[in-house]
Order: sequence, then structure tokens, then C-alpha cells
Amino acid sequence: MKRYCDKCGKEVETRVAARKEIYCVCGEPIEVNAKVLVCADCGEELYCEELDSETLLASYDEYRRKHKLLFPDEIREIRERYGLSQRSFARLLNWGDKTIRRYENGSIQDKSHNSLLVFLREPENMRYYLSENETMLDERQKLKLLKAIDEMEQNEKYCVGNRLANMFFTDKASIENGFKKFDYKKLCAMVLFFTHKSEEMLKVKLIKLLNYSDMIFYRENGISMSGVRYIHLPFGPVPQNYEMIFGMMEADRIAHVEVRFDNGYEKHQVVPDCELKEEELTQQEMAVLKRVYSRFENFGSAEISNYSHKETGYRCTKQGEIISYAYAKDIRLDE
Repeated sequence: MKRYCDKCGKEVETRVAARKEIYCVCGEPIEVNAKVLVCADCGEELYCEELDSETLLASYDEYRRKHKLLFPDEIREIRERYGLSQRSFARLLNWGDKTIRRYENGSIQDKSHNSLLVFLREPENMRYYLSENETMLDERQKLKLLKAIDEMEQNEKYCVGNRLANMFFTDKASIENGFKKFDYKKLCAMVLFFTHKSEEMLKVKLIKLLNYSDMIFYRENGISMSGVRYIHLPFGPVPQNYEMIFGMMEADRIAHVEVRFDNGYEKHQVVPDCELKEEELTQQEMAVLKRVYSRFENFGSAEISNYSHKETGYRCTKQGEIISYAYAKDIRLDE
């Protein structure tokens, strides 16, 4: 691509260079890795609308990551799951007609708006919101929305795991489950993420990775990822009824546990039975899972178990007690 360079005074060949740049987003300086067009002869930076726009969008995304905000495609996904138009969704939330359109097109959303959107991702929460709030939706739109909620909840009940989950994991949202009802489908996605990451994912280590992922996600978003309640057992925090959960996953051909013997030691390896559908995890959830895996990638089962024993939530509870998500604020992931 040739451009005119003022410094060289002629048309020159160009190249794309990487530079650190600071963009002001919502009054806050955000550093991004920018791509800039430069003169191949003298290195002078040249104007390129396409690259500038790309960098601006990157600065917005970095701001969203920093402040734990939903991305535009995640907001669009929430709305479309309920079969709502942008205008109807705005009316339901009592927002301005153009608000949803702006958010889906890339504008940074208000933090209180973001919290409500995260809450409404769960069909049970949407049902509650609709029953407790006056909306501008007419009766036909309300019936259509309730039908969509019913279908979403029914679709999540088709497998063995969800049928058993409805029988044994009926807790309402509370601090014990990170203000989210148990989400078997999400937990399966978390398990598949970790088991596909490692050739040998032992059950003890996997359980700790799930705990750290849920706690970190709760700390940063105010809601857990899976809705699992974790209890204090001798080898660290574990999901309540975890043996039943693994049995559910084996019945649904999600993953199974293989027992192997290595130098006289019995190892319980969790093996995936299907591929991970990445659409089951949001970008925020995926980012947390990647951070947790990266932190403990080189830890063995005993090492991560001992590490978890030092967490405040584990030290402040007794065997068999639930480890509240209130302790998530003390998690030591980045140390």
C-alpha cells in the first residue's frame, strides 16, 4: 500500500508497526497494543482510518475486560435468546429506545446496566424480573417472552444430568451458590474446558480448578459461573455431591473417570467424552478459565490441594461445612 509521506515529500511504500498507545475511554487512560501505518523509508507514522478504528475498538475491549463488562456480542446474545427486538428489550428494561442498539454496536454500557444484563442471562432470573417489574411490553409480548423462558428451561432438562439436578440441586440463588441456581450445562462446559486442556487431568486437581474458577468469576461479576456449592473436605474444597455430579456426566457421555495405577499409586483421571462447544461459555467465563488454568498448569494434585488449604474460606470452615462465596474476596490466585 502506497501513501504520501510529508516527511519524505513523496509517495512511499508503507508497513504496519506495533506500538503501545494510550486511549482515553470513559475518562480513563487505557493502554493498548496498536497497529499503525508507517513510512517504510523514514518510519514516520501515517494516517490510516481502518487501523485507527481497529485500535479504538481494542481500547474499548480492554476497558471492558478491566471493568468486567459484557461485550457487545454477549449483550446481543442475551436479547436474542429471549426472542426480543432491540426496542422491546429496551422497553422491558425501561431504558431508552436507542440504548440497546448503542450497546450492541460497541458503546460502553453503564455498570448498573451491565449488572442487570448479567443477572437476566438466567431464564429463572428473567421470569422473576418480569413478575416483579412493571414494563412497557404489551400482553402479547409478555406471553411471547414467557414462552421463550419456558422453552429455554425445558431445553435444559432433556438429559439425565439435568433431570437429576432438578431433584437434588433445587436451592434458590444465595451466597452459598454464588447467587446462581445450579447450572449443570455450564459445569459440564467447565469440565470439558479443563479436560481438553490437559492430557492427564486428575479428579482432585480438576475439582480445585472448578472451585477457583467459580470463586474468581463471582468476585469479579457478582455471580458464580456454575452455581455449585463447595464444601470443606480433608483434601480441599469440593463441589457438594461431586460424586453424583461425575456420575451424571458419565451417564450423559460428557466425561468419565478412569482409574489407573502408577508406581503403586491409584490415579483418578477425568477423560472427556465429547468436544467442548465454546458457545456454552461467554468470553468473560472463558477468560477466567484460561487464567485459572494458566496459574495452576504446572501444579500436581497434591500441590494444588495444599495450596487450597491456605485459602481463608477453607481455614475458616470445618469439615462438611459450606464454603461461602463471601470468601471469594480473599482468593490468592495471582500470588
